[in-house]
Amino acid sequence: MARHTFRCPLRWADMDAFGHVNNVTFLRYLEEARIDFMFRVTPGQGGVSFAGGAVVARHEIDYLRPLVHRHEPVTIETWVSDITAASMTVKYEVKDEGRLYARASTVVVPYNLAEQRPRRITAEEKAFLERYLDDGAVVA
Repeated sequence: MARHTFRCPLRWADMDAFGHVNNVTFLRYLEEARIDFMFRVTPGQGGVSFAGGAVVARHEIDYLRPLVHRHEPVTIETWVSDITAASMTVKYEVKDEGRLYARASTVVVPYNLAEQRPRRITAEEKAFLERYLDDGAVVA
């Protein structure tokens, strides 16, 4: 299984009153990694896949340890654990060498912005997603 790696810089403003990266900020980090994965890495390096839109249906995050500000970026690995006809589940690990800060998943639904409704995953999108599919996952 391939994983997409995204290096996310930490900003001073990401900190909360307790001196670590705020839990809401983790969602922003995941969004940056997901956008990089779905729109920059897609077939044709920026092809039409997912260009019509996509919406988040669900987030789930397990915070494993505090992440404090530093100059080095944090690594976010992204892969796919589930593909259905009209949704995909994107998984993440927020980490660096030797430390895992969070595990998360996002259910993403392709969306037709012009028609304001969900749409099916195209054959091109499915082929792309399958390259990042978790070993042992089942595609519906």
